[in-house]
Amino acid sequence: MSTIHTKLKIGAARDVGMSQDILLEAGALLRSEITNRRVTAASLLVARNQTIVHSEGYGHLTPEENSRPVTPDSVFLLASITKPVTACALMLLVDRGQVSLDDPVSLYLPEFRGGERHKVRVRNLLSHTSGMPDMLPENTDLRRAHAPLIEFVRRAIQTPLLYSPNTNFSYQSKGILLGSEIVERITGQRLRDFEEEEIFKPLGMQNTALGLGRFKIPDTVWCGTSMEETADQRRFGPNSPYWRDLGNPWGGIHSTGPDLAILLQVMLNGGGYAGQRVFSRAAVEAMTTDQNGTLNAPWGLGWGLAHSKAWNFFGELVSPATFGHTGATGTVAWADPEQQLLCVILTNQMVDSGSLLRRISNVVASAVTC
Repeated sequence: MSTIHTKLKIGAARDVGMSQDILLEAGALLRSEITNRRVTAASLLVARNQTIVHSEGYGHLTPEENSRPVTPDSVFLLASITKPVTACALMLLVDRGQVSLDDPVSLYLPEFRGGERHKVRVRNLLSHTSGMPDMLPENTDLRRAHAPLIEFVRRAIQTPLLYSPNTNFSYQSKGILLGSEIVERITGQRLRDFEEEEIFKPLGMQNTALGLGRFKIPDTVWCGTSMEETADQRRFGPNSPYWRDLGNPWGGIHSTGPDLAILLQVMLNGGGYAGQRVFSRAAVEAMTTDQNGTLNAPWGLGWGLAHSKAWNFFGELVSPATFGHTGATGTVAWADPEQQLLCVILTNQMVDSGSLLRRISNVVASAVTC
């Protein structure tokens, strides 16, 4: 696929109906959190009408104050913002007629059988209704042993379902893992390579990789506000070489604010940019609207939705049409189609169960003046 030129233009907030002074207040909130050392690294990007009006880095790459400063292009471990990107990869195959969302997962993973597994449809993996668990019971042991990703897949295929598929909602990383395995089996490629070739490179997301890619850990933002780690953290924690390069499809992407803005803008555009299509408009519609019907647990395919009251990291001032995702490392990315507004907040520590991300999101939303 040829590269699509997706660099959003740079402009003044007033030219797109926003207040620069209010956006500076959002930045001041992040600076205050860094001063109080509740986070030690952050970046904030805001764009409206395909125009970046604020992009700034705060703090340092590591908790050591003599380390390099964070810039707008600093690379963060995104954690669960990885999930909608994995969904994007699977939706490319849906667009191409290689996968049907209403097929049973066992059609693509024949060993996924027994119990009620035959009831699990591909769409259930992306909307958190499959009955799969979030983490495997043996998650810690697998990480401690530096198990390869295929071992997580094998265990996930065998692990008991938590409930009858499509009768309940529970946030589940292992369903996303099975979705990624479908991509790998159909394409014959590792997910990281497929995403690089079919999403990151075509979109010009030059500072994004599932796993470490070309990055070195010292050149990325440290996860957490202390350099002190336990033996287990050093072996398999979020800063360990093992975990950073595992390429896990539920939490292993490294990226930047500007790169995430590109992906969000493509979603806002209905799947394309500069006259070229990446995803179909129908795929984007399915990904960004409620797929869970009567379960009272609204979720798209991969993307979380603003009106999911049990899962709010976008603040209270965005429109109900807003979609996005958060990550446990202290990250959030969202887009509001009604306002043609997008926001990426990346930090290195989740604060007050997401309160910081919500508060800054509210300031960003309140900066819209017309």
